[in-house]
Amino acid sequence: MENAIGLVETSSMARGHEVTDAMVKRADTTLVEAHTVCPGKFIALVTGTVADVEKSVDRGIEVAGHTLVHDLVIPNIHPQLIPAIRDTSDAHELDALGIVEFFSVSATIIAADAAAKKSEVQLINVRLANAMGGKGYFTLTGSIEAVNSAVDEACNTVKGDGILIERVVIPRPDKSLEPSVL
Repeated sequence: MENAIGLVETSSMARGHEVTDAMVKRADTTLVEAHTVCPGKFIALVTGTVADVEKSVDRGIEVAGHTLVHDLVIPNIHPQLIPAIRDTSDAHELDALGIVEFFSVSATIIAADAAAKKSEVQLINVRLANAMGGKGYFTLTGSIEAVNSAVDEACNTVKGDGILIERVVIPRPDKSLEPSVL
């Protein structure tokens, strides 16, 4: 069962591939994403049981050595998180739209999980640093009350250190916006 997510971020793209290989070989985890991120870093993201994800991340940290930038394990993730990262969400139309942007990949994942757990919202997608200068953002939809509550929770969960870049809630987005969001 995929109930945890783990991340290892390295400052070396070459070492990042080695880290990814070591992580998936260490325990029974599924690779969610492994790719370069701006500016010249690499992330490996796995999912599985809490114990297996912890083993994979521990191995990734060991192999990353001096190239380790950040690591993360989140147990008991919201079931919408992995589909939103993989861009396979079930969202087909917009009610209110929430968008929250962060300076780091890990902050984006933590905040998206917290937002989904807080309110009756649908995560649409979680974008992790591809062609965004190392930043990340996520989108979600639901009633205006639920979206506001979820966005507040996301921002409060990772507040401090200048991590939050911007938060936006659009109460009734125009239908022409849907293709660029969904």
